[in-house]
Amino acid sequence: MLLFITLGFFDILDILIVAFILFQVYRLVKGTAAINILAGILTFYLAWLVLSALNMKLISTILGQFISVGVIALLIVFQQEVRRFLLLVGSRYNLQNIFNINKMFAKPTIDDDVSDAIVQACVDFSATKTGALIVFQLNTELYNYTQTGVALKSKITSELLENIFWKNTPLHDGAVIIKDNKLMAARCILPVSDRRDIPGSMGLRHRAALGISSVSDAYVVVVSEETGNITFFKDGSYKVRVSPEELKKLLSNDFSSFVTNK
Repeated sequence: MLLFITLGFFDILDILIVAFILFQVYRLVKGTAAINILAGILTFYLAWLVLSALNMKLISTILGQFISVGVIALLIVFQQEVRRFLLLVGSRYNLQNIFNINKMFAKPTIDDDVSDAIVQACVDFSATKTGALIVFQLNTELYNYTQTGVALKSKITSELLENIFWKNTPLHDGAVIIKDNKLMAARCILPVSDRRDIPGSMGLRHRAALGISSVSDAYVVVVSEETGNITFFKDGSYKVRVSPEELKKLLSNDFSSFVTNK
């Protein structure tokens, strides 16, 4: 029977689009409890297909009735994942980025003096075990997250960052967001990832970094106040125990050493 199946251009395109959507859904639910629910639903659907092919009308009709209302059930069960998926689509693939020629062909860069200040500050944070959460906005607009913090629009220096993240200052609790080589805001609130496959040693800062890097193309640097380790986040992936030299390369878009820990 398979010998009579013909695939045209639009059939292949259809398969690729479905594969892309399934991959994005898998990325969103990977590491969460929803992955088990999704596996159960897929098993249920495959069983219905097999029973229908075997012409077992009674049980396939019963399963078909469940599947017919399955879309509503999926929206209820996966409401958080659906929200994250729509946020991902709206932030990464918005029309402003698509029709902006500069953003299409140019990747924002971090000036050397800015990266040097960041690296020096992170070295000092690591030595004193001072917690820090630094977000670098690239093409994805982070305006909504910037608005949750205190606007600064300041020149970036290591001294300024150390003052912000000093434990007794009012701005230390939250993230700083950097855009166009300017420190736009501090004490910003970020979306927290609920993934369960990250080490228990990672705290709320790391989960916030994982959350924002999963829904945007931002780079995120975290310094742990427990261990002093520097962690770099990108596209929902991360690398722990990053050295100052590695951090400098990563901020310069050199990812040859970016071997993820997941």
